[in-house]
Formats: sequence, structure tokens, C-alpha cells
Amino acid sequence: MRILDKILVASVAIMAASAFHAAADDKAVKLGVLTDMSGIFSDANGTGSVVAANMAVEDMAAELSGFSVEVVSADHQNKPDVGAGIARKWFDEEGVNVVLDVPVSPIALAVQQIAEDKDKIVLLSSAGSSDITGKSCSLNTIQWTYNTYALSNVAGRATVERGDTTWFFITTDYAFGHALERDATAAIEAVGGQSLGRALNPIGTADFSSYLLSAQGSGAKVIALASSGGDMQTAVKQASEFGIQAGGQKLLGLLFDVTDVKSLGLEATQGMLLATPFYWDRNEESRAFGERFLEAHGRAPTMHQAGVYSATLHYLRALVAAGTADTQTVLQKMRETPVDDFFARGGRIREDGQMIHDFYLVEVKSPSDSTGEWDFYNVLATVPGDEAFQPVENCPRVAGKQ
Repeated sequence: MRILDKILVASVAIMAASAFHAAADDKAVKLGVLTDMSGIFSDANGTGSVVAANMAVEDMAAELSGFSVEVVSADHQNKPDVGAGIARKWFDEEGVNVVLDVPVSPIALAVQQIAEDKDKIVLLSSAGSSDITGKSCSLNTIQWTYNTYALSNVAGRATVERGDTTWFFITTDYAFGHALERDATAAIEAVGGQSLGRALNPIGTADFSSYLLSAQGSGAKVIALASSGGDMQTAVKQASEFGIQAGGQKLLGLLFDVTDVKSLGLEATQGMLLATPFYWDRNEESRAFGERFLEAHGRAPTMHQAGVYSATLHYLRALVAAGTADTQTVLQKMRETPVDDFFARGGRIREDGQMIHDFYLVEVKSPSDSTGEWDFYNVLATVPGDEAFQPVENCPRVAGKQ
């Protein structure tokens, strides 16, 4: 055999081997839950988000048609550089196809850019800045559970329409807090409310005394907390100690969840209004999931953790339908297919990457009204997703097509 023929045969063999390995790799899928395992967001996210992702994989096991799916996790320590470093290593060295959860918006925005560069998928359940599907929208990212616009729009409008027209904001000084205050201000002003002022607190603040005194002094009817996790819990606890609600001002948590109520107790939180896309005890389907999750994790699921399950399930369904793990092929299947589970019925993934679904206005129960350990909310109203979320034109990529 001539040397040239040998080279051609060898090249064909290498190409065949490469194609075999590529096909094998295409069936090996890795999901990375990037979350806060030990900081102020660990109750709402943390190991519970990993449990939720694994539950979705287990529920799809019989349908995965030859795909092997592994869930890995890491603690981003609430630091953008740490989160970005983990995501880059996952994509470059560890074969991760999808990053899930990602509390803290600056971290999510950093991971989103890396994923777009590497053509990987990001399914955000916990990063809430509306800029993620607004000015920073990406083809490779889906914001699944909520955003600052929806939270503020649902809770803000309803509160003003009930007569509480003047607001004071205590805002955690980072991207998420600023976006939450901005979107809430726009929502209340649209229906005749006004902001009387703001106080900015650093993330991880231990003493809210000065901020609460400023809020009391403003005379605002509503003290709105544009924060989450440990900052939210600390502010609510100290507001109760200051007697703020007893003094006639209302406390509104713009991002509040069942774990916050559990930590603070109904005495401190009763009567609070908030918006949420998920409550475990809302209907038969959500209760079934909630009870399974409670058994597996020891706590009722938060909206973030329920969102991780839903996003993982929808991705896996699209993976099976596509028959490949190719990023853009799976994303197209995800967009084409309605989201249909206990988290969202008839949900859809909009062109800007926002998953559109219903929201609920809820009120925290009094201790005498609660009938169980995690029985915390009365659902007051359902707000359709098209009314809850921001206009799609906020995404420059979409606006440019019109």
C-alpha cells in the first residue's frame, strides 16, 4: 500500500473513531447546579436545589432513551469571580452541558456570558434581575422562575390599589436589589403610588436599625424590602422588634419565600403581602411534589427549588425529543414545547428567554389560621404571566427584529 493510501486510511479511521466518541459523548449529559451552599441564600437554594434537580432526573429515568445524566454541584460563595471560574471549568474541562439555579444576579450575568461564548445552556431559577432577559438577553439563557419586574409588578400594583400609595425602600446594594427597587418604583408609579425615599444596605448586613429608623421617619405607608435571603430575614426580624407593623406601617417583602416565614415565624410575618410563582400547598399537584420534596430534604420546597425541578424536567424532555444534546437543537425543542408540570401549566419560553407563567398574590397567615408546619399562605389572586412579566421588546435582540 502506498504511503498516501496509508495516510488516507488512517485519516478515515481517526474520523470514524472521532465520530464514535462524539456520538457517545452526545449521550452523556452533565447538569451543574451552581448555587449558594453556605451563605445567606442557602436556605432558599443550596442543597435543596440539588435535591430538586436529582428528583427531575429520577422522574425522567425511564424515558431517557440511552442518555446518561449526571448532576454535579458547586458553591459559588456569592462571588462573581468564583461562580464564573466554576462555570468556565465545568464547560472547558468537565463536560457540563447545562448550568442550573445560580442565585445572585451578577454571578448569573457572568455565567450567562461564558455560556454564550461556549454555546452551553443556563437555566436560571434564582437570579432575578429583569436585565437578564432585558438589556442582557441571551439565546442560551432561560430565566425560569421569576424576575424583579414580575415580583414588583404583581405585589406593587396590588398593594397600591389597596390604598397603600406611599413607599420607602430598604434596598440591598447590588444588581438584584437595584433592579427590584427600580421595577417596583415603576410599578407603583404606574398606578398612582410614589416612593418617598430609599436606604441602601450592603449585602450581608447584620444591623438594619439605621435603615428602619429612616423608613419610619419617612411616614411611608409601605416599607418595601428590596432584598432576599438572610438580608430579608434580618430586616423583617428587626422590623418586628421595632414595632413597625404595630405602628401602622406595612412591611412588604419583594422577594420572600416559605423558608423565610419558617425562620422568622408567623408572629413576625403575618399579614405580609408578596408575589410568588409557586406555593407548595396551592393545589393537589403542588402538594404532591411538596410532600415528596419534604420527605427527601426535610423542608418544604421554595419557589427557587421548585423552579430547578421544572427547568430540569423540561430540559430532559426536550433532550429526549431532540435525540441529541446539541445545545441549539435542545433549546429549540424547549422553546417549541409548552411547559406542563405542577410549576406551570401552559407555560412558554418567550423569544427573550423568559419563561412565561402565572404568578400569585399571597398573604402570610396569622398563627391561628395556620393548620400545619408549612401552612403559611392564603392565595388572594392569580395574575396571568402575560400581565406579570415585562414586555418582550426590552430585549434588544428581539426589538431589533421589529
